[in-house]
Amino acid sequence: MPGGSIAAAGVPKERAEEYKGRVTAYVIIACLVAAVGGSLFGYDIGISGGVTSMDGFLEKFFPEVYRNKKLAHENNYCKYNNQKLAAFTSSLYLAGLVSSLVASPITRRFGRRGSIICGGISFMIGAALDASAVNLVMLILGRIMLGVGIGFGNQAVPLYLSEMAPTHLRGGLNMMFQLATTTGIFTANMINYGTEKLHPWGWRLSLGLAAVPAVLMTIGGILLPETPNSLTERGFQEKGRKVLEKIRGTSDVHAELEDIIDASELANSVEHPFRNILEKRNRPQLVMAIFMPTFQILTGINSILFYAPVLFQSIGFGGNASLYSSALTGAVLASSTFISIATVDKLGRRALLISGGIQMVVCQVIVAVILGLKFGSDKELSKSYSILVVAVICLFVVAFGWSWGPLGWTVPSEIFPLEIRSAGQSITVAVNLFFTFIIGQSFLSLLCAFKFGIFLFFAGWITIMTIFVYLFLPETKGVPIEEVIFLWRKHWFWKKIVV
Repeated sequence: MPGGSIAAAGVPKERAEEYKGRVTAYVIIACLVAAVGGSLFGYDIGISGGVTSMDGFLEKFFPEVYRNKKLAHENNYCKYNNQKLAAFTSSLYLAGLVSSLVASPITRRFGRRGSIICGGISFMIGAALDASAVNLVMLILGRIMLGVGIGFGNQAVPLYLSEMAPTHLRGGLNMMFQLATTTGIFTANMINYGTEKLHPWGWRLSLGLAAVPAVLMTIGGILLPETPNSLTERGFQEKGRKVLEKIRGTSDVHAELEDIIDASELANSVEHPFRNILEKRNRPQLVMAIFMPTFQILTGINSILFYAPVLFQSIGFGGNASLYSSALTGAVLASSTFISIATVDKLGRRALLISGGIQMVVCQVIVAVILGLKFGSDKELSKSYSILVVAVICLFVVAFGWSWGPLGWTVPSEIFPLEIRSAGQSITVAVNLFFTFIIGQSFLSLLCAFKFGIFLFFAGWITIMTIFVYLFLPETKGVPIEEVIFLWRKHWFWKKIVV
């Protein structure tokens, strides 16, 4: 197995034992700064849900929803069922889907930093348009520009982190992206909690403050070094070697550099990465690039994070209480990411994904049972059951935060050989944003139609994806990024396809 040709494996042999170096302050700082890109994604997830529950925002752009919210409604589950309101949330992710595919050739030809900078600038423009919007067209246009920023950022940042991190800490450092995302969600929820009191213009401040992480991401992209993998792939081998020596803290980087050079030679021989990724030898990675982000969204987490205030209001919480509850779930999500950072390179990816999946299934079923028995179309939950629902949802969020949340991004970013890595990450981001768009656009209607059954719907998907990981995902813990390719040739199922 280890002796495959470059064409078949991306690197000629496994050299992991020869890798030298240590964890340097330089690489930690670079990864921390780059990971700020995740805060853009998180801030928007958190901010949009809170804004769509604010009276000033609804009264200006969605008066029909505002009237339903204020008047006694025949069905609590259907108060916010409005496709235009859903489009406000989901349009961003459709734009992100398209831009992530555009970002792939830019990331490959001009480096990871170029896409990070493009993402930051686009997000700043979107924040300015939304904060100053006077009509729905301007509001949606701003959302589209935010989507372009997210598409570029989500495509480039996980790649940057995976390529800069030393092998034994790649999982933890890659999760800086998820930590920034969850921190962005929590920050947005707290901002919404404050701006909700600034009626009727508080929503403008919430949307406009999205420019802050965008500025940080842009400045970070300008100041950061390019990854040695990208430099070598683009013909700057000497620059790549110098960066590698700096981030590893040693001049003895021969083995790792050889792996990067071998991978870059193959990468440069591939003219059409998206066509190449369809080849049989890349089938396992393609399957993971599609299924990992799909399953991440089908946990139902985005429904809770996007529409947390709306969801909590629908099941009986008042306006302030719903924003407070969503802020609590945001805080829980951010803190739970530290569990994953601390354990992913010790316990491995599979253990976290499987155990997290089991916990999420249990929580979804419990919420469905409580709502099915104690909550109806025309009645609210009692205080004690409301507290129990929030507690169980927090347990669900904790499980997601240390499993599918960070690993849904980490695993796809580390499994592709260099020649198709940028294309593979684009597919991962595009699939993630496609299903985010689908759930964002349909959740309010699904909530109205399924009622408490929506939680059982997501529980079914989590069961399927947990079984999928158990059967088909090999463990990538401690495997150098340019040698992950060998795992597929040793796996009980995939070796029948790739060999």
